[in-house]
Amino acid sequence: MNTLSDLILALREGFGEGMELPLGFWYSDSAVVETEKGGGCFFKVLDETRGGVPVSLCAENISCGGGRLYTGYGEMPERVPEFVSGKERYKQSPEMVIEYVKSLEIKQPKPRYLNFARIDTLENLGCGIDEIDGLFFYATPDVLCGLVAWANFDINDEDAVSAPFGSGCSATITMAVRENERNGHRCFISLFDPSVRPWVAENELGFVIPRCRLKTMMKTLRSSCLFGTHAWGKVRDRISRPR
Repeated sequence: MNTLSDLILALREGFGEGMELPLGFWYSDSAVVETEKGGGCFFKVLDETRGGVPVSLCAENISCGGGRLYTGYGEMPERVPEFVSGKERYKQSPEMVIEYVKSLEIKQPKPRYLNFARIDTLENLGCGIDEIDGLFFYATPDVLCGLVAWANFDINDEDAVSAPFGSGCSATITMAVRENERNGHRCFISLFDPSVRPWVAENELGFVIPRCRLKTMMKTLRSSCLFGTHAWGKVRDRISRPR
C-alpha cells in the first residue's frame, strides 16, 4: 500500500463506510485556497474541511495567539503564561507554562501556509502521501479503538500512542511536526483541551499519525486486527450503522 487511493480503500474496508476520512495537513509556500481570517480557535474552520473544502492557514488569518505560536507562525504572546495559568488554569503556574512551551522546541519560520484537506481531495490539490506532515482523524470511541490497535500492532513501545495535554493545535500540529523532525514512532491522541472542545462533537477525540510513522503503518494495516477478526468485526458493524 503506497498511495492515497490505496490508503482510502483500506480505511473504508477496515473501518467500514461509517468512518469519517481523516484530514491531511502540510506546510507549503503557497496557499491551496484563499481562507478568510476567523475569530478564535482555528478548529472552527476545519468543519468545512471535514466536508471536503480545504483551508490554508497562515499568520494573517489565524487570530488566536496560541494558534500562531503552536503552528510556528509567532512567538508566545507575553500574556499567555499568566492567562493559561491564572484564567484558564491549565497549568499551576506561569513558569510551568513557559517551561512547557520551551519543551516543545517550536521552530520558526515555517513555510507561509499550513493546509488541511480531506485525504480524498489531496490528489486534486497536487499533494501526495510524501508531502503531508500527518493525518488527523476525528475519532469516535470505536474508531479510536481501531486506530490505537493499528498503531500498536507492530511495536511494543509504551509510548507508541501518546496523549499529551495541550491546546488542540499543539497536541495535533506541534507534536506531529516535532515527531517528524526526530523521525520518531509515536502517534497522538488529541483534543483534550477544554478550550477546543466546543468545536468538537461530544463523542469525538483527535488521533494524529505523523508522516514518519504513516508509511510503516500503511504497510501493516491489512495485517492488523482491523481485517478479518471476530472482535473487530462487531465494532466495525457498529461504526457502519446509521447514526
